[in-house]
Amino acid sequence: MPESNPETHVIDFRAAEHLLDARDPRGAVKLLDSVIAAHPENTAARLLRARAFFASAQLRPAELEFELVLEREPDNAFAHHALARTFERAGRPDAAMRHFRLAAALDPRPEYLKAARFDAGD
Repeated sequence: MPESNPETHVIDFRAAEHLLDARDPRGAVKLLDSVIAAHPENTAARLLRARAFFASAQLRPAELEFELVLEREPDNAFAHHALARTFERAGRPDAAMRHFRLAAALDPRPEYLKAARFDAGD
């Protein structure tokens, strides 16, 4: 088994990004597990793992990772929006709307505003 070192973790993180882009979220999660075990404070790795959990329909793990990211970065509009999508997919519309609105308040991107239903004129 290869020795674990920071270079290996960077390579694993980048490979996990590629796996997620290639629609292999479970493979991405496997790579990110070792990165996060070695660097639990790495918010970028946690956010990527949350996205991979979501993409593989592992909604509860995705929710927990997105929430951890938001504990560390409460102003992360993307994480709020992604958590809202997770809640929406899990059939929790009230929790979803709260985070859709937080995302839109933090970053008025059209897709965030639309999800938050602030675009009542449409």
